[in-house]
Amino acid sequence: MMGRTPFAGVAWQVLHYLEGLRRLGHDVYYVEDTGEWPYDPKQNTISGDPSYTVTYIARLMARIGFDHRWAYVSAADGRVYGLTAGEIARLFGGADALINLTGATVLRAEHCRIPIRIYLETDPVLPQIEVAQGNRFTIDLLRAHTHHFSFGENLGTEDCLVPVGPFAYQPTRQPVVIEWWAGAAERAVDTVGPFTTIANWRQEGKDIQWGGEAYFWSKHLEFLRFVDLPCRAGQTLELALACDDEEVLSMLRGHGWRVADALSLSRDVTPYQEYIMGSRAEFTVAKDQNIRLRSGWFSDRSACYLASGRPVVTQDTGFACTLPVGEGLFPFRTMSEILEAFDRINADYTKHSRSARVIAEQYFRAETVLAAMLSQAGL
Repeated sequence: MMGRTPFAGVAWQVLHYLEGLRRLGHDVYYVEDTGEWPYDPKQNTISGDPSYTVTYIARLMARIGFDHRWAYVSAADGRVYGLTAGEIARLFGGADALINLTGATVLRAEHCRIPIRIYLETDPVLPQIEVAQGNRFTIDLLRAHTHHFSFGENLGTEDCLVPVGPFAYQPTRQPVVIEWWAGAAERAVDTVGPFTTIANWRQEGKDIQWGGEAYFWSKHLEFLRFVDLPCRAGQTLELALACDDEEVLSMLRGHGWRVADALSLSRDVTPYQEYIMGSRAEFTVAKDQNIRLRSGWFSDRSACYLASGRPVVTQDTGFACTLPVGEGLFPFRTMSEILEAFDRINADYTKHSRSARVIAEQYFRAETVLAAMLSQAGL
């Protein structure tokens, strides 16, 4: 859905997959055919005109040498951009595998003729609960795939309360092309520079009831739990937010937060990357759904901070079951745990910066992550 949602965080996620698969020697193509109209940032609206989207995808594909390896199908009129309709049909007819990244595409007959069809879930919890509730659309979407992978690395374990139902989820995580972020590791960082993150403030429509309780999607609820943090931390904290509510922005600034505009730095991949690389570390929260149900989810954006040699302090979702913590990466549940993490990072920044980079190299390197996933899928 890189074109449907043309923001840098989504783009980096896709680019890492494409380049990582190519580095493993695979013949890789990007096809976007979700049946949904894209968002056009210039018009600030969902639009049936795909001009912005097509130009955006073409520019990103050229950036990594995929000039003739992409296709976008307009939901408005079915017109195909990039590859031709015939070339797409031949791709589907001869492919060994289809990877449905984020589960953005409802598979059709031409997709289902591909022998291995991987559902690659980057946001767990909501789909699993919908299946447990008998949601026919979600069940059929998942059933069309032969293999199921999730960033919820704790799914199916005793530590996790997410219902997994009939689908056997394999754990995976965001692949990162380490070399793309290497320059930041050597870049000097101001000792009083900001801890930052990039986020949407409020997202509605994906809260869900399960077991008599409500589980929430929007991260703003978690940020509000720690809204007094700048006053207590003695550390500059900045939120790059997608938020145009002046009352909210004024409230955050009143509590000591610096606020930047996430949309302006997310319209292209370079400003987004430079923002991460120019940060001292990341401080961020997670979704309530992942926190309370302990899915083990870890952010693809936070993986980029780690690859840049930027320590990460992030809310505990149970990811310590699969990732090393305590140096370069710190999970938290309470305000005191945040403050302790800040103190440890600032007391020996060089050590924690190096540890962050090592975590990325050992646990998020694209070639390693994707080789394991493909092996588990029988490729």
